[in-house]
Amino acid sequence: MNGEVIFCPKWHRAFWFLLFAVPCFLHAGEAEITCRSCQPGSKWRGKELLLKFHTSESATGFRGQVFGNSERRFGAASAETPRLSCAVGSAECARARVEYPETSLKRNTRDLRAKGELGQSEFTQMKVSNVSTSGQKKNGRVEGVRRRARRNSHGDKLGSPRSAQNQDRGEATGTVAGRRVTRSELRWSGEERRAAGPRQEELKLNSSTFALTGDSSHNQAMVHWSGQNSSVILMLTKLFDFNLNSVTESSLWRSTDYGATYQKLNDKVGAKTILSYLYVSPNNKRKIMLLTDPEVESSLLISSDEGATYQKYRLNFYILSLLFHPEQEDWILAYSHDQKLYSSVEFGRRWQLVHERVAPNRFYWSKMGLDKEPGLIHLETSITEGQALYVTCKLQNCTDANKGKPFPGYIDPNSLVVQDEYVFVQVSAGGRPIYYVSAKRDVFTPMKLPKYTLPKDLHVISTDENRVVAAVREWNQNETYNLYVSDTSGVYYTLALENVVSSMGPEGNVMVDLYEVAGIKGMFLANKRTDNQVKTYITYNRGRDWRLLQAPSKDLRGNSIHCVLPYCSLHLHLHVSANPYTSGNIASRDSAPGIIVASGSIGAELTTSNVSVFITSDAGNTWRQIFDEEYAVLYLDQGGALVAIRHTPLPIRHLWLSFDEGRQWNKYSFTNTPLFVDGVLGEPGEETLIMTIFGHVSHRSEWQLVKIDFRSIFNRRCIEADYQTWHLHNQGEPCLMGVKRIYRKLKPTSRCVMGKTYSVTMTSAPCDCTEADFECDYGFERRTDGKCTPAFWFHPSSMSRSCTTGMTFLNSTGYRKVVSNNCTAGVSAEYTARRQQCPIQAPKGLHLVTSEGSLTAVLGTNVTFLVFLEEGDGARTSITLDFGDGHALTYSNVSSIEDGIKHIYKAVGIYRVTATGENSLGSETAMLYLHVTCQLEYIHLSAPFVAVRNKEVNLTAVLWPSQVGTVTYIWWIGNNTEQPVITLEGSVAYTFSREGINTVTVQVSAGNTILQDRKTIAVHEYFRSHLLAFSSNLDEHNPDIAEWRLDVSRVIKNSLIQATGVREDQLLVTVLPGLPTAAEFFLLPDKQITEGKPEKSSAHLDQLSELLLSALNQNLVQFTLRPGVQVTVYAAHLSAGCMKPHVHVKFSTELPTYIV
Repeated sequence: MNGEVIFCPKWHRAFWFLLFAVPCFLHAGEAEITCRSCQPGSKWRGKELLLKFHTSESATGFRGQVFGNSERRFGAASAETPRLSCAVGSAECARARVEYPETSLKRNTRDLRAKGELGQSEFTQMKVSNVSTSGQKKNGRVEGVRRRARRNSHGDKLGSPRSAQNQDRGEATGTVAGRRVTRSELRWSGEERRAAGPRQEELKLNSSTFALTGDSSHNQAMVHWSGQNSSVILMLTKLFDFNLNSVTESSLWRSTDYGATYQKLNDKVGAKTILSYLYVSPNNKRKIMLLTDPEVESSLLISSDEGATYQKYRLNFYILSLLFHPEQEDWILAYSHDQKLYSSVEFGRRWQLVHERVAPNRFYWSKMGLDKEPGLIHLETSITEGQALYVTCKLQNCTDANKGKPFPGYIDPNSLVVQDEYVFVQVSAGGRPIYYVSAKRDVFTPMKLPKYTLPKDLHVISTDENRVVAAVREWNQNETYNLYVSDTSGVYYTLALENVVSSMGPEGNVMVDLYEVAGIKGMFLANKRTDNQVKTYITYNRGRDWRLLQAPSKDLRGNSIHCVLPYCSLHLHLHVSANPYTSGNIASRDSAPGIIVASGSIGAELTTSNVSVFITSDAGNTWRQIFDEEYAVLYLDQGGALVAIRHTPLPIRHLWLSFDEGRQWNKYSFTNTPLFVDGVLGEPGEETLIMTIFGHVSHRSEWQLVKIDFRSIFNRRCIEADYQTWHLHNQGEPCLMGVKRIYRKLKPTSRCVMGKTYSVTMTSAPCDCTEADFECDYGFERRTDGKCTPAFWFHPSSMSRSCTTGMTFLNSTGYRKVVSNNCTAGVSAEYTARRQQCPIQAPKGLHLVTSEGSLTAVLGTNVTFLVFLEEGDGARTSITLDFGDGHALTYSNVSSIEDGIKHIYKAVGIYRVTATGENSLGSETAMLYLHVTCQLEYIHLSAPFVAVRNKEVNLTAVLWPSQVGTVTYIWWIGNNTEQPVITLEGSVAYTFSREGINTVTVQVSAGNTILQDRKTIAVHEYFRSHLLAFSSNLDEHNPDIAEWRLDVSRVIKNSLIQATGVREDQLLVTVLPGLPTAAEFFLLPDKQITEGKPEKSSAHLDQLSELLLSALNQNLVQFTLRPGVQVTVYAAHLSAGCMKPHVHVKFSTELPTYIV
């Protein structure tokens, strides 16, 4: 799952550019376009278009329309580590954020992390993450997408099926499958070559073309169209050097006539200034912000007059992302490359540091009506690699004294999601994640999925309409997700749909095949895997009921289609594909309820071959085929007309128009010279009567901007007679979501302009409630007969755990009304939860955990214990918590300890912590064993320097501090290097059976710390040892560290050899730790002389001892420690024993070493 819980703001619609066939996602505030030929894997990088536009909508999204994929296909954040993430959320799904790093043009999915971000164990990597929706609005958060794209060009593979419409005469046609197409092969047909000469009368659109002269080398572009009745368009073109990974040239263009002409503004921003990004205030489109390339200079250029003039301001940090306030147009949060969060209340003119060590994309603005003040910031700050904190602080006063900590304890990194009225965090305990939710900024409560869900990956897809929708990959799933919906508290979840298909996005984020239809509340489309086949299902009541799509009855040619449910149906592509030649377009609009355009196939399952384009005018009840190859469709005039452009890498000069909801299509030319299309941008807003096509006539030409004004093809304004009523229904059933809805729509036969004043009107009347208006409540499952019955693991009585004696509670009937369902009367009383008196019962289901979910604690730090009671009168049940160290506390009721109970342990150890809940009817006890530890700082191995063969010696690991908690010792002794000895004690006894040098290694494991020490031991049959002392001046220069003792030991040995002539292999010397400075030497017999006989060995060692002692007593052994410091070595003591070794074992902070 690092996978990260991926959470997002509401499923609002953003708009997609068609980079000819590449659907690119537009983030709030700006959008980028790329073309097919620029996709990864294609070698040619000549002309790359990255069109980014700003529209007139609020911070929550775009109003501009673009060709390509539509609004609401859901995804999850990065799949590195599962988190509460956003393939619908976080910074990914969060509000108006501008991201620098290279990302694909889709909504991320910041990873609840069970982040599907997979890589460690299936459970330990789960995180809370925001799940992103395709085309979703991002309340204020602007993602600066830097996906590298190239223009349509040679190098593309051609293989689209031919349209059933008459093939565009005068446009390039043909299919070249399975090979690269060179530029010379992209020829116009005979009709197209005659474009400049006399031709038959054809329908033409009112258009004008403008070339961005001088920018032929630029391979990226970003576009902002102000909208709001403004004729201003800004375009930033750039030359991105892929070898240097930076922008080397840029040009800024501005149009004041809807794109008919442009003026170059390089002189106004500085002729040598290199611009990298263009941003716009979501709340005031006149305010423009340009960011320079930080490789050259770090500055902002700010305009308050729609880009006419600019002022430059220096930056002392490198901006990675921006988060605009949803209401205050000048308030911005900026995230830097070094994990620092800055704020500005002057639209970037001045910046102030808010907080350090902030998790990327885990910071959020407060929400009016929920948070206490508008300037509050929610953020996640990193503590250690595996721990983070959720804190709140004031915009311009984020001091420790002003910080709030809404969640008691640490949370998992990258798990904080603040979305609408909900806040989500994740805490891992026992190898599994616990997901917590807070509704309306209330206390945090564990999220309750069905008991044996055991998620590997969890993404929160939506939080609108006062409920949570989550996509969960369960323990037995690999490529699909189950959809769960919550009650209004966000705590209790029930299953909505199983085995929804998912795919991995271009950035490694999870994309879930779920699409919310615009304009029809409660309507969704989803692709579900059944028996290894993917089928498309539709729901009209927020997932309560799903059915297959009825295929069209006839094809384009009028031939009958034999497709009988459930063996055959219509299937739609709901995903945004990273492959520009893979279908995936689907579109719907709020202003055109009931109209959905999508690509798909007919048959037993969804396929990627034989893809056609289909349309429905009655909200999915009936479908019509409109093209038998892929086209991108744009809504004009609030859905009163449709524009289609063919997906092809070839140059084109025509598009198709329909004025009757796709029943008839007419071909129009928009230019005389065929154009390689790189992107199409519609006028911001739902009206969309002006469109700009971005392209080029050759690979080395300047950008060609074709402005198309569709107003000329409409001859009048619509009047009331041009409209009709349309009754929403599901296969004849008019009561959907508890109401009958009647819409006012344009008649298919009317060809008129609805204009900006048009608004969708709907009348509704409530319906009587039926069983279909209710879904199964938490803990209940739907049987094959449709009835909801308790799951085997669920006890309905447990739902009264928050009851207080004398009060009442709602006792579930097993059903709950679907959220936003407005039915009345009918069977409502039968299915609605009934209010009953709270039962008087003994406490049951008492749980005791630490706030971190850990069974370890650090000595001297606060430990927060959380106590939960599943059943019983919480208000009348006292809680006693015994900390196991002689201290205990008693509380009168459970509610008084909702924030946890804190305690500090003063000694290392294992403590039995016991919580007891008690009332007049009984008691319940919960227990945990807490390991209190302190940090292990240092270890050393105490061992003899010389050991006697076949005689047992003691090896001891000495710890500092001596008491650190539960410790494990791992020993490697002598030549036994493969099978270590593992003990819980710090000492072992060992007998060396062979003479020679042996190595002993010990590792000490305490908590997350492992330290190691190693010693060598000389094993001999016989030896003599003597202690040495030194002149007092040596102590003044003794730092008492191992390295110094090793070097001085070597000097002493050499001095002894020089003074006595003893052979080097017969003498060992070691300096002992501590002061005053002392040492010991060991004499070994010469085996050639002694022949291994004890008598000869004793006599030989006596001779050597006398020789060394004589030299020492005559002060013949001296050495120079440093200039002016002459040290004399004395014989301090002669150890006892002739044939036995005298071993000095010393326990100190350092152990002696000896020189062989």
